[in-house]
Amino acid sequence: MKIDAHQHFWIYNAERDSWITEEMSAIQRDFMPTDLRAELHANKMDGVIAVQASCTLEETQFLVDLSTMYRMIKGVVGWVDLTADDVEEHLARFSEMPIIKGFRHVVEAEADPDFLMRDAVQRSMSALTKYNYTYDLLIRPRHFASTLACVQQHPDQQFVLDHMAKPNIKSGEAESWASFIVDLAKNPNVVCKISGLATEADWDNWTLTDFAPYIDHVINRFGKDRILFGSDWPVCLIAASYKENKEIMSSRIGDFTPEEMAAFWGENARRVYKF
Repeated sequence: MKIDAHQHFWIYNAERDSWITEEMSAIQRDFMPTDLRAELHANKMDGVIAVQASCTLEETQFLVDLSTMYRMIKGVVGWVDLTADDVEEHLARFSEMPIIKGFRHVVEAEADPDFLMRDAVQRSMSALTKYNYTYDLLIRPRHFASTLACVQQHPDQQFVLDHMAKPNIKSGEAESWASFIVDLAKNPNVVCKISGLATEADWDNWTLTDFAPYIDHVINRFGKDRILFGSDWPVCLIAASYKENKEIMSSRIGDFTPEEMAAFWGENARRVYKF
């Protein structure tokens, strides 16, 4: 089974989705499973992990509802307020919905570099572990230190790094990012999605070679059993088609064995998200 471990659905709302700027006008519209079906078929993918795009409980329910109608959705990474006093009550309710595999917060939008180490968030991480949920890390460089501290504080929690921590491929700056990847990969409770890379490059002028040192570094540090393919569709469409995005990943795994290929394209996602 080939699984896209990171993509989104939404009914576009200009106020809620203000992060989609005018320069990203290609994705200022609705994106639903019916829009993705042909892409999955053309690229020989069997299913997806639907990941939250907005930080509301309604978003989680929206994705759960879609999963009841579209078999392509093999798991949901929803949202829950990690700072709320009643977070465990929500997790208990969500635990009755087995399609929910984990949660994510848009930490990259948080100005606080220590958001992940807030007392309330730390308590929520323990609750996620209790209910056997994954936690997707969506971060920027200002969160590197607190991310490492959080991961080390919760060795029994399964963390998933989204988009390889968004290296600045366009500028070519890689030193601090590469060092962070080395440190993060030392923690066996973290896996990494090779995803969302075209949007971190020059949208109009990227080449496959632009991504090589970043992908190779992640593979070398995390190993072939701790990396997952993700398209980041439809966000990827501002810089690359689904096919092009898949080719970015394919360009660096030509020496994988058939078993390693199967792991990257789906089996690692099946293991991590438990479906």
